[in-house]
Amino acid sequence: MSTHGHPSDVSGVREALSTLGLSGDVDAAALKTAFRAAVKVARPDQTGGDAERFRRVIAAYHLIQAHQPARPALSAPKLRPAPAPVLVLSPMQAIAGARVDLRLGARTVRVTAPAGLRSGDHLRLRRGATDGGDLYLSVLIRPEDGLSVVGDDIFMTWPTEQRLMADGGRVEIETHAGTRSAWITADMAAPVRVRLKGLGLPARGSREAGHLFVKLTPSSDVPSAAEDLLLRFTRVWTQERLAA
Repeated sequence: MSTHGHPSDVSGVREALSTLGLSGDVDAAALKTAFRAAVKVARPDQTGGDAERFRRVIAAYHLIQAHQPARPALSAPKLRPAPAPVLVLSPMQAIAGARVDLRLGARTVRVTAPAGLRSGDHLRLRRGATDGGDLYLSVLIRPEDGLSVVGDDIFMTWPTEQRLMADGGRVEIETHAGTRSAWITADMAAPVRVRLKGLGLPARGSREAGHLFVKLTPSSDVPSAAEDLLLRFTRVWTQERLAA
């Protein structure tokens, strides 16, 4: 870094260097390192920090930068291969498998995703040599329809009658695999979660089947057990009457 120029400029740069704990010529890397260390110590929200000192450190850094010699023209960046496209699946598609249309440049290809793929997996898409050879697609499972996936497991919430949450009992949960029952007790700590074994992502390769974790949320809109039984009876009775 050159400090030649007007005497006041030279004095100001020397003072700025001193503020950052530097002296003499420094390169950009050394300047950045010194600035980061000085600004960390001077931060007002840190013990021993000071707002005025914090401002002086920043001003010193900008002043030194302004007096550094111009950098040589940058060479053209090296071209990197385009990242592999991502195969985005919903939780239900990951559970059951799916055929997904995927955009590859100007083309759209249909990809068959087998059941049990996890986020972070790679799916091999076989292509001919004229198409650039085989492609490995990164898999990402995004939350959808109240379901989310972490690792092998699926997570969801289920509204539950407040009285049942308070007193405990059997709760009926509508899952992607149908209705499942779970027992809860009054002494369960909030938030109340139940685990339904084997209802997560299906087993695949060396990965075992995951579980379904259901967070129960108290709700006054959920019918009681007696009301639910009456609704089911009415539905069945109506269907039988219509079929007669």
